[in-house]
Amino acid sequence: MADPSAREKAALERIAILDDPEKLRRFIDNAGRLGAVAVEQAAFRRLCEILPSARRGTVEHDVWRSIHALEEMLKAERGTTVRLSRTRQKISKDGEVKTVMDLVLRATPSEGFQMLIDRGHPELLFEAVVLRHPDAFGDDVRQAANARLGNAGGAAAALAEG
Repeated sequence: MADPSAREKAALERIAILDDPEKLRRFIDNAGRLGAVAVEQAAFRRLCEILPSARRGTVEHDVWRSIHALEEMLKAERGTTVRLSRTRQKISKDGEVKTVMDLVLRATPSEGFQMLIDRGHPELLFEAVVLRHPDAFGDDVRQAANARLGNAGGAAAALAEG
């Protein structure tokens, strides 16, 4: 990967402090069109970081970061707003931690799991949320998260080891 140009460095510096979702979406679109992968990825990560209303560093923030990220990916692919309605409804009913527990403990991975694997974002999986916040979950949930990530292979398995 080549060193970023002066223009890309300036864009990356601006992205790091930007808190306007629409401006970040424009960075993503423009960088994608221009082939500036590092800028596109940085803008996407920043967008996913600022969209959740929950306090950063919490389970709730990580869960909503994952939801917003997948919705943004699907919107970009399909050209229309996509909401993870069932997941949002479950969170409204049961809360973030219980929703993550239930999905991680399912016998088969959720549709969102496979979508995130296919799009190269295992760090956004609810299983990864479990590993980042081990104190919020029981041993059974942590073991299930590790097993599922291990079975997914590649980058997902690296999360299980980290």
